Amino acid sequence: MHSRALVLFSGGQDSTTCLALALSKYAHVETVAFDYGQRHHVELDARLHVLAHIKAQFPQWADKMGEDHLLDLSVLGQVSETSLTRDMAFKMEEGGLPNTFVPGRNLLFLTLAAALAYRRDLEVIVTGVCETDFSGYPDCRDDTMKAMQLALSLGMDKRFLIETPLMWIDKAQTWQLAQQLGGQPLVDLIVEDTHTCYLGDRVHRHAWGYGCGECPACVLRARGFERFTAPA
Repeated sequence: MHSRALVLFSGGQDSTTCLALALSKYAHVETVAFDYGQRHHVELDARLHVLAHIKAQFPQWADKMGEDHLLDLSVLGQVSETSLTRDMAFKMEEGGLPNTFVPGRNLLFLTLAAALAYRRDLEVIVTGVCETDFSGYPDCRDDTMKAMQLALSLGMDKRFLIETPLMWIDKAQTWQLAQQLGGQPLVDLIVEDTHTCYLGDRVHRHAWGYGCGECPACVLRARGFERFTAPA
């Protein structure tokens, strides 16, 4: 029976929901984030506020929260010509993928997370990747996650479980899951403290939280919140 988990925690809506789910399931939960030169670097500050507020507002989870880790992955930003790591407009590329796709990002994230989990004796790696809401990211696919689970388990001779609780639900259902896990206080925390906007906008406040309101991440989050809050 698994009891120790590592959550890939960026400080956004999805990873905060995944963290809440992990805390509801496992006895010990640690978190890890990556500094890869992202334009929305503010997420690395936001995540610390989220962690602090979860500990303060949800005492049933506080004792389960273990160490938080921040890993330097600046080399990824150095080799990536994308709109998440460069000052360029968001657009679709000729190959059919959005230029927000950072090649190899989730593959590197999971590899380093597994190495950390190996050292920390953590059996489950939780990540908020999702196929249901369109992203165009091949490293978010269920098949990719299954392949990574097999490769990492074989390569480190340790049986890892890569858990993807959001894989088959949309953004409205992600908001609903947060409400089921932590009630309105968790929904309010996600609105106020988490960060999703690709441009790092913490000035403009909307019903769904802070952001520019126009980048792909903001549009997806806003539409999900609208469906979540719509009268039945």
